[in-house]
Amino acid sequence: MAEERINAEQVKHVAELAKLEFTPDQLATFTGQLEKIIGMFEELSTVDTTGVPVTSQVNDRRNALREDVAVKSDESERKALLANAPETANGLIKVPAIIDESGDGE
Repeated sequence: MAEERINAEQVKHVAELAKLEFTPDQLATFTGQLEKIIGMFEELSTVDTTGVPVTSQVNDRRNALREDVAVKSDESERKALLANAPETANGLIKVPAIIDESGDGE
């Protein structure tokens, strides 16, 4: 059998850092999947790319971007937006905190 590149404890540790919880079955599945992914990257790193030009775009398409312009909405549009938000506070859309600064480690 090939050398183990990643184990369940490492996957569990990364999951905890990402605030994810896995069942034992999920942990086994993800560990196997990550093992295969790491193996693919290792295989790719053995390919000789000497003389191959760097490719940053595989076709001639470019992103079609519009200018980002602020537009003042009327009150009915604002109310419709807020009516569709799961939670609001003080006329704004309330979202979960991304950064926990409580210091309790949870």
